[in-house]
Amino acid sequence: MWERLLQWDRDTFIYLNSLGIEEYDWFWSLTTHITTWIPLFILFFLLLLLKYPRKEAFSMILMTVLLLGFVLGLMEMTKSLIARLRPNNNEEISTFIRILSRPNDFSFFSGHASSSFAITTLIVLFLRKKFRWAFVFFLWPLLFSLSRIYVGVHYPLDLIVGALVGLLMAIFFYKIYNRFIVPYLALDRP
Repeated sequence: MWERLLQWDRDTFIYLNSLGIEEYDWFWSLTTHITTWIPLFILFFLLLLLKYPRKEAFSMILMTVLLLGFVLGLMEMTKSLIARLRPNNNEEISTFIRILSRPNDFSFFSGHASSSFAITTLIVLFLRKKFRWAFVFFLWPLLFSLSRIYVGVHYPLDLIVGALVGLLMAIFFYKIYNRFIVPYLALDRP
């Protein structure tokens, strides 16, 4: 069963990666870089600062930064333990896939997927009552994650597990925030 899942993962990666069109390489290469998204992070923090009292907004920003650090630490530990080669470093397939990026570390699970889904989920949980359209922010982690297949550095399971880790950790941190931080700030909201 495990071998069949890995075979599906590899075959699906090869199929999706082969759909790439050279004219769009610039877009996906730009999309995959974290610096491209800095304006979005600034927007997240500005929205928190505009919609919440300063002390509460700063505690939300701090919780988001702590979540990011936790998820990235968990990802690094998991990558070291699993030690799965990235597609671009896998000699069996690297000669016939599209490769636009060449990181040398391991693949499982995706830091791009886990961190982007974690940040977005926590921000959406914080802002969902202030902005009904906050769920639109999930376009970022979807594009950010898919770019990793396009540039040839992650298998679909790397992204799926990364997204799930990010979602679950964000929900966990949101619950911690409401259980411990909200009472400390003397806020009366659920």
